[in-house]
Amino acid sequence: MPGVRHERVRELLKREIGAAIRREFPVAEAGLITVNDVDPAGDLKSATVYISILGNPSQQKRGLQLLNEQRIRLQSLVARAVVLKYTPLLKFVVDDSILRGNRVLQIIEDIEKTTPPDGSPPPLPTA
Repeated sequence: MPGVRHERVRELLKREIGAAIRREFPVAEAGLITVNDVDPAGDLKSATVYISILGNPSQQKRGLQLLNEQRIRLQSLVARAVVLKYTPLLKFVVDDSILRGNRVLQIIEDIEKTTPPDGSPPPLPTA
């Protein structure tokens, strides 16, 4: 279980990486990039950044490409804002949990639409 310091560093990295991305990447080119979570390693020398990119498929592809190309610059911006002994090496991973969650909600909504209003289960098909 991560300690309090680890959690504080995680939240600080999440906030600062998100701010740097908002400043550095135009939405029209890279889509809307949001930082969902940051998972720093135990020694804080590396961190996995989970992102989601809203936009059309070309914007999503370009957004991930820009993040990987500008990774060193983002690390230096984060290093200026967050004082740590070591600046974490950032690795960007597309997090599709929001899309999966929306899909689950859509399935639940479809099931609710097919359920009769009296609450009884729908009749089973006969073969």
